[in-house]
Amino acid sequence: MRRIKGLALLLSLLLVFSIVGCTSKEKPNEELSLEDIDSQGSEVDEEIVSFPVEIEDSFGNKVTIEKEPTKIVSLAPNNTEVLFALGLGDKVIGVTSYCDYPEEAKTKEVVGDFSGNNLEKIVELNPDLVLIYGAGNEEDNKILKEAGIKVLGFMPETIDAVMKDIETVGKATGKDKEASEFIKSMNNKKNEILDKVKDQEKIKVFYEIWHDPLMTAGKGSYIDELITLSGGENIAQDADGAYPQYDLEQLVERNPEVYLTSADTEDKTVESIKSRPGYENISAIENDRIHIFEGNESNIMSRPGPRIIEALELVAKSIHPELFK
Repeated sequence: MRRIKGLALLLSLLLVFSIVGCTSKEKPNEELSLEDIDSQGSEVDEEIVSFPVEIEDSFGNKVTIEKEPTKIVSLAPNNTEVLFALGLGDKVIGVTSYCDYPEEAKTKEVVGDFSGNNLEKIVELNPDLVLIYGAGNEEDNKILKEAGIKVLGFMPETIDAVMKDIETVGKATGKDKEASEFIKSMNNKKNEILDKVKDQEKIKVFYEIWHDPLMTAGKGSYIDELITLSGGENIAQDADGAYPQYDLEQLVERNPEVYLTSADTEDKTVESIKSRPGYENISAIENDRIHIFEGNESNIMSRPGPRIIEALELVAKSIHPELFK
């Protein structure tokens, strides 16, 4: 039973940590500077939201939204959180089985799970807009578009990209002002955290995504950015890919001072990590600098969405706990 639960959780991690395959047409989010966000936010405050609007998602997919959407389906938990953060919860008519935040999201009709999306049900609900994770499945997208449904895809891997996606969803739904205000609040909190850690010595950090095989977060992942911004040095930054497998010998050789992971299985504990063969000489193990994100913290860490600044604070507190007392 534990093995089955573990495999299900791994599938979840593979989804939310961007290990899903994307088509060769995918286009990365363009990073938005704080100055750009602030200036755009100021302009938005003075504008009157009007439709139709042309929207371009993270993959160069352009759609024209004729009128303010009243029925929206979200096929990814981070997109669901964006919708609720912008006050669009009453317009959400369909979600996936892993869209569990905020609590109200659990009351929405489930139209997707790990086995796939119920396209027949989605078309039957006749939404104005569907938000998907990544580029999505080409055949699924075709079916939705042929049904006259607008489809937008997002897969952020940086804080700026998350903010850009929030801005885009705000524009697509008539919530420009709310998006601008939310982004400003994110920036304010982010700057508070960065100010606390800016003069600290870099601490070597390892983030375990999965344990068998050992997988981590490398350069190009939002986890790597969170570690770096928090005053840490990600020992896997030069690994091959954003979420690669990682060799135990290299882990021991690079000797992280802090070991971070999430409670992806019931039997993952500090003691179980300490007891792994070969781990005994790692600094983080010797000095009890192992931090397992559990419950709501695990949820926050697994999603690059509106709560990504909370994730930044969780990582910063784990690396520099003395600064957050």
